[in-house]
Amino acid sequence: MNIGIFGGTFNPVHNGHVRLLQGVMNEVKFEKVIVLPSRIPPHKQVSQLASGEDRLNMCRLAFEDTKGVEISDWELRQSGKSYSVVTLRHFHKLYPESKLFFIMGSDMLLSFHRWYCYEEILSLASLICISRSGSDTTEKLRKYASGLKAKGGEVIIIEQQPFEVSSTQIREMIRKNNDCTCYLNKNVVKYILDKNLY
Repeated sequence: MNIGIFGGTFNPVHNGHVRLLQGVMNEVKFEKVIVLPSRIPPHKQVSQLASGEDRLNMCRLAFEDTKGVEISDWELRQSGKSYSVVTLRHFHKLYPESKLFFIMGSDMLLSFHRWYCYEEILSLASLICISRSGSDTTEKLRKYASGLKAKGGEVIIIEQQPFEVSSTQIREMIRKNNDCTCYLNKNVVKYILDKNLY
């Protein structure tokens, strides 16, 4: 059984996240993909985060029409920072007969050698890296991936058209009362406005 793991801050989850995952699911056949909002990402400022419950609920709304996606609060229920290796250990124990795929962006792959216990991550899951179509980064990623393969890891690089706005920019638009309905699921927009997030 192939299981995808797609973690992130999702602050807020936007159409780029949904499109990215749908693109991956078109390339790799999964029995399911587990989407996990992170509790405290090691590389981000905690003050910028909406609550875990709000980010979880927004993910449920954003992915509700994406077949085969399961939203998990596992990382949110843990203490301390959300290290990917700890998450993968958990799901490896939960699905010992399955093959895990850890989905990430190109910027994350290029700094992967600095991740906590990165060699163990390679032993627990195959990496799926999303690269911007037509960018010269793809060649850089392939070169980097070959180094990880030499350590026994599997890295799959998938090219996609980039989504040109980030969660940070969307939060700024919300703060300025700018219309961002083209970047967010309409139910997520309603949730943010109802809860007065950001």
